[in-house]
Formats: sequence, structure tokens, C-alpha cells
Amino acid sequence: MPDPNQHPGTVPDPQSYPGPAPVSGEPEYQWGPDTPPGTPAYGYPAPGYGYPGPFGYDPTQPGMPVPAGPAAGAGTAAAGMAGAGVPLVSIGDITVLHDTVVTPSGNMPLRGSVWNVTDMSRTEEKIPPYAIALAVVLALFTCLLSLFLLLIKEKKTTGYIQTTVTGGGLHHATVVPAYNAHTFQHIMSQVNYARSISAI
Repeated sequence: MPDPNQHPGTVPDPQSYPGPAPVSGEPEYQWGPDTPPGTPAYGYPAPGYGYPGPFGYDPTQPGMPVPAGPAAGAGTAAAGMAGAGVPLVSIGDITVLHDTVVTPSGNMPLRGSVWNVTDMSRTEEKIPPYAIALAVVLALFTCLLSLFLLLIKEKKTTGYIQTTVTGGGLHHATVVPAYNAHTFQHIMSQVNYARSISAI
């Protein structure tokens, strides 16, 4: 049993805890692999990795990148942004940059790309179930005036809008779900924008 008068943070006597006593002649168990002396503890980086040396940063150390000039600092990010570009429009999994069309099939040049759109959606108009139920229930009380409830129509759009792009020897097709009757016009406006900047 541990001594209740012992200060917290001090190591208790190993004889005060129940359990098997260490066998004489056996080495004490140590957790982890055998490491040579001078190696940092597990989870800590090796000296020189991410930490400056005793005299600060030395670009002549082997394996250290040498700055190429003023563009190697903060200018590198700006130069990378100019080369990569900002997405101008996204249609499904097709992304249009200022000079490139990025697809899962590969990147293709925007200039000369050919775009096609196919409307594979349909819009149905039907009487909703609640209008039928109300018309039948209220027909007895309203002298058949509730039959006007059957004039209520509900539009439901199902299907997809397929967009294909071809250029640079690659072809890619994507489908976008049609959520309403205006989805096709929205996709067409995006494709027309991509067509207009591909002609520039």
C-alpha cells in the first residue's frame, strides 16, 4: 500500500505495490527498441531536422535547399498561383482554368476544346397525393367544390445533364443531376462561358 504521507510526484517504493518481484539476474524490462546512445527519444526529431544548428541556418549543409534568389521566398507562392490559375467554372468533375481543362481523365488545353451538352432529364407534372385526399374528404361537405383541389399540379424533375469535353487527344464525360427544370439552362450557361474563353 502506498504511503499516504508521500508527496505527489515522488517515486514510490517498488516493494509497496503487490505483484511479482523482479527476479535477480534478469535485466529490467525497457520499453521500445534498442537504440544507440545519443539517439533522441521516440517521437522527437533527429538533431538538425527542423531545428537550426548551433549557429543558425547554414545553406551549405548537405541536404539543405539553397535559396535561388528573391523568388524563393514569398514570391514562390504567388508565382505558383499564376501558373496554376484560379478555377473559372466547374461543371460536375470538370474544372476550367484560364488555359487548362482539368478532368479525372487528365488535363487538356482549353484552347480548341470541344464542348457538348445533352439533356437527359424529364419533368413530370402530376396531382400530389394530399390534393386527392383533401378533394375526396371535403367533397361531401363542400358540395363538390373541393374537386378544384385536383387542379393542383406538382412538377418533379428527374434525370441528368451530360456534359462532354474533348481536346488534346482526351475525352471526358460527366453527368450532373437535374434538380429542377432550370438545371439544363444553368449548365448550358456554364458551358457557353467555357466555349467563349476557349476561343480566346
